[in-house]
Amino acid sequence: MRLIKSISYSQHDIINNILKLHCNSDIELDPTYGNGNFYRGKVKEPKFKFDIKPKFADVIASEVTNLPIKNDSISTAIFDPPFLATKGKSLLMDDDSNKINKRFGVFDTEKELFRFYIDSLKEFYRVLKQKGILIFKCQDKISSSTQYMSHVFIINEAEKLGFYTKDLFVLLSKHRIVANWQLKNQKNARKFHSYFLVLEKNKREVRYI
Repeated sequence: MRLIKSISYSQHDIINNILKLHCNSDIELDPTYGNGNFYRGKVKEPKFKFDIKPKFADVIASEVTNLPIKNDSISTAIFDPPFLATKGKSLLMDDDSNKINKRFGVFDTEKELFRFYIDSLKEFYRVLKQKGILIFKCQDKISSSTQYMSHVFIINEAEKLGFYTKDLFVLLSKHRIVANWQLKNQKNARKFHSYFLVLEKNKREVRYI
């Protein structure tokens, strides 16, 4: 037997470890399928694949916050939403500026981004069965010199809805895209990690005191 650790450089290992520890089914729903990168490392393709702008014929166009899925019908879902917000002019420029935002998608403001997280969590709570699992990939960020602990916000909002935070995995990165201006003006530690939260639809209360 192999010990499962909370850290890894491989998102595929993390996903498979989550499925092994916490899920009674393979991933059934992915509403932000994108390029299907989750499924290129021995992770089985989901039955329901959606995206706002599908890139493949077998992916259906749909908003995460309004899925064509019945109530209480999904055992395991995975979610990889945008984690950035900006409306800078660099998004429209055909150059090397703002590479991360251009690659992964972006909201105009932090308020819109975090509202999207809340609305998405509500929709997952609707479609998941009791004790169903949501695997939520997220990343903290710095914006305009302000630290946003996104994973803390997501956990707090999920637990308000009735999710139980069953586990947390940290995906480590050996490399990150770093612009010259970020090196010159650095005021916080550069993040070389993201999270996979394991949220269970289960009104289990955790009492710390």
